[in-house]
Amino acid sequence: MPPRFLILETSHRLGQVAFAQGEIIVGARTLDESRRHARDLAPAIHELLHAQGWRARDLDGVIVSRGPGSYTGLRVGLMSAKTLAYATGCPLLAIDTFDAIYQQAPAECQIVDVTADAQQGNIYVQRFGSHSEPLTIVPFEKWLESALANQVAVTGPGLEIFADRIRGMTVLPRETWQAMPLSLLKIGLARFLKGERDDPFAVEPLYLRASSAEEKWEKLHQEPRTK
Repeated sequence: MPPRFLILETSHRLGQVAFAQGEIIVGARTLDESRRHARDLAPAIHELLHAQGWRARDLDGVIVSRGPGSYTGLRVGLMSAKTLAYATGCPLLAIDTFDAIYQQAPAECQIVDVTADAQQGNIYVQRFGSHSEPLTIVPFEKWLESALANQVAVTGPGLEIFADRIRGMTVLPRETWQAMPLSLLKIGLARFLKGERDDPFAVEPLYLRASSAEEKWEKLHQEPRTK
């Protein structure tokens, strides 16, 4: 029997829950963006399990998007995935969100930049293709200059904010901007078949900087006290 997977994608404002059997998505649900992921996630998992006639212990693996993305969403998604994997004893497979988004780019795109908003005029960006580069945070204008010079195709949730400022390069269709369950499944299934597993106690969200709240807290406690 093909392996059964739960797939969680909570890096974006529209969270997604899906179940797959082998290479096929057999059930999916988009979480209500007007509510927090924590409120909707557990009921959505329960309802989709019931619809398939599965129990949590029937799962062969949990595939989860680990970022970058929404701080709150990623924490909720990863904690849910880690808890379920630990409770059922099934493997956990944490997938870099930008890797999944890159999977959705057309094959003819030789260089693809996946982007997301990093706030304060900066963006997360990772370049894929013949000369792939690591995930980084750069000022938007600096990235734009590099992207224009290298004739890249652009995708990712950063386009929801920056699309109107991009000229002279290929902007991929909106439906490719968010990591989709099928892309996460493709990467996760390949890792599963290789025998790869992630430690539920060690996996953390993929951040390159602290959240705004954390930065304010750190700044507050670094300022010298006045008499």
